Amino acid sequence: MRIVLIGLIACLMNGVVYAQSFQNPVLDSGADPYSIYVDGFYYYTHTVGNRIVLYKTRNLANLRQAESKTIWIPPKGTVYSHEIWAPEIHFIDKAWYVYFAADDGDNTNHRMYAIQNTSNDPFSENWEFKGKLAAHPDRWAIDGNVFDYKDQLYMVWSGWEGDVNEQQNIYIAKMSNPWTLEGNRVLLAEPTHNWEKQGDLNDAKNPPHVNVNEGPQFLEHNGKVFIVFSASGCWTDYYSLGLIEFTGDDLLDPVAWDKKSKPIFIKSEENGVYAPGHNSFFKSPDGSEDWILYHANDNPGDGCGGKRSPRMQKINWNDDGTPNLGVPFSTQTKLAIPLAN
Repeated sequence: MRIVLIGLIACLMNGVVYAQSFQNPVLDSGADPYSIYVDGFYYYTHTVGNRIVLYKTRNLANLRQAESKTIWIPPKGTVYSHEIWAPEIHFIDKAWYVYFAADDGDNTNHRMYAIQNTSNDPFSENWEFKGKLAAHPDRWAIDGNVFDYKDQLYMVWSGWEGDVNEQQNIYIAKMSNPWTLEGNRVLLAEPTHNWEKQGDLNDAKNPPHVNVNEGPQFLEHNGKVFIVFSASGCWTDYYSLGLIEFTGDDLLDPVAWDKKSKPIFIKSEENGVYAPGHNSFFKSPDGSEDWILYHANDNPGDGCGGKRSPRMQKINWNDDGTPNLGVPFSTQTKLAIPLAN
């Protein structure tokens, strides 16, 4: 018994044995959650605003106990020194990249940027600023998501059609390397349904209403390709997730994408979850389960601030191959942790 107890204590100290259930949220605050899984560890990040913070854990259900570190702080006085939004960490060709949106203090100037780390450990000090990612035309842009499809890198993001804050659309472009967009941007989706058009604003700095498609995320399953995106203003309780399905041969062909007429993930007043959105996806450590990471609020009217917290739950698949995200669970619900190896 003594040997078993000593072994258990050792495992606990090494972060190997965890509780077998968890409750959302996985952190008290953190919008736009994103993670990747590399060599047995999840690397997780979310919007902080003035820097980029990275977490490392063997299971995302244990983020509260995870190692974390600020890996990059922008220099002062640049066009990317302020409002750092929706960072995503990726591991491409044996190098680490973080993509993020930032501006100079004026939201009109929001653009997407990349930093790179070629060391084995993303917690090292070797992060290098690579520059701005912009397709033609170079317009306001946020929420870049990078993915590989048939050995070609692409980025999808949310942007304005022109130079004025009227509507956010989803765009796509090829990448010539992990920090450079290639050619013209292509419009994939814009708000067309009522559930995408809830965006009244009541402040002097913005227009009275903005329609929103943002936070696009690539998702591939059994040969089918999707973009899951966030719709309506994050400042409303109607923030939700929509789905675009790829039905053609060329990702840059707008006709090859079919937007579903109804949202696939919405608020649950019964479960006390409001404005669920800006998600990402991950697999369980053993690779058998598909999970969604998303942020949401506990109360109506909590808006786009620090009250948004990261949550996660397992997803399933419909008979037609589309993702079934279910209903956002209550913070009182105990959920089984993702299956480990």
